[in-house]
Amino acid sequence: MRTALFSDRLVVAVAIIVALVTFAIGIGNLAFPPGSVLHVPTYVVSLSGKYLCYALLALGIDLVWGYGGILSLGHGVFFGLGGYAMGMHLMRLIGPRGVYGHAVLPDFMVFLNWKELPWYWYGFDSFAFAMLMAMLVPGLLAFGFGFLAFRARVSGVYLSIITQALTFATMLAFFRNDMGFGGNNGLTDFRELLGFSLRTDEMRVGLLWASGVAVLLGLAVCRLMVASRFGKVLLAVRDAEARVRFLGYRPESYKLVALVVSAVMAGIAGALYVPQVGIINPSEFAPMNSIEAVIWVAVGGRGTLAGAVVGAVAVNLLKTFFTTRLPEIWLFALGGLFILVTLLIPRGIVGGIVTAERRRAVGAAPIAGPA
Repeated sequence: MRTALFSDRLVVAVAIIVALVTFAIGIGNLAFPPGSVLHVPTYVVSLSGKYLCYALLALGIDLVWGYGGILSLGHGVFFGLGGYAMGMHLMRLIGPRGVYGHAVLPDFMVFLNWKELPWYWYGFDSFAFAMLMAMLVPGLLAFGFGFLAFRARVSGVYLSIITQALTFATMLAFFRNDMGFGGNNGLTDFRELLGFSLRTDEMRVGLLWASGVAVLLGLAVCRLMVASRFGKVLLAVRDAEARVRFLGYRPESYKLVALVVSAVMAGIAGALYVPQVGIINPSEFAPMNSIEAVIWVAVGGRGTLAGAVVGAVAVNLLKTFFTTRLPEIWLFALGGLFILVTLLIPRGIVGGIVTAERRRAVGAAPIAGPA
């Protein structure tokens, strides 16, 4: 009980830090002029927003891996689909390029000599519809995949390999020009969102704050799930699925719900990510991206929620440092970090703190004497 309370406090502490830092970065960019000591550069705002999107993706992975025991190596597919949904909306807002009848075609379709807008692009001129698709499409894919995989009782390394194959197959499909998603170049040259230019500091800060709110909501939703009866059964499924099944529960139903919620969170993260980086292309589906996201959770500490946020931000800060100064050794540094954490703190940064608190609590507990 004491350890659970300590874990809750860590989640609250991380949420408060995320809220305060996100707010401070936005105010530092808008309220203080360039050259001021307190001014936060625009590139810091954009980087911070990107890190928060990664943190939301990591939270989704922690839900299914840390609490459900499902090691997904393909969560990049849900992140990418959410990103493409937002990218399609932003492309529809660019302007009247290549008008045939009443349809407005994105510029890459004009270049490829398409004569009409594909049916699956209809509705993406609406922001509400695009956000709905950013959640619905990843959620439906996760439901279909999870229903078939869990019903067949596929688990362990076999499930991980299938998830990796899923994101790799999606990447190959989106590279094709005839898919209607921009092929190798993807979707880019975005101009505005909700009537505001994406190139203004106010819009960048607004997207940063929206990403921060999404992370806070993600923490709240995940914490409510894992602290409920559902979460207790999900943990039991992770640790002893056969026993849970013997007791009359259906483990596949619990794992399916966790996977769908996780996929929806990843889709929202992708939708927030795209307007901040200005591009979405098939490389977002690359298996390496999904593996890297798993490493964020492992470094931060799986099964803690707070660790997912800490790991995503910490590892990407290191990535920014290495890729700008020593890009050729980043992958070696990432592999070394993963090995180091696995050997020294196998439960990750936050997981190691929780474990230390548990040992301290056990050591401080009074020894019961004879009655």
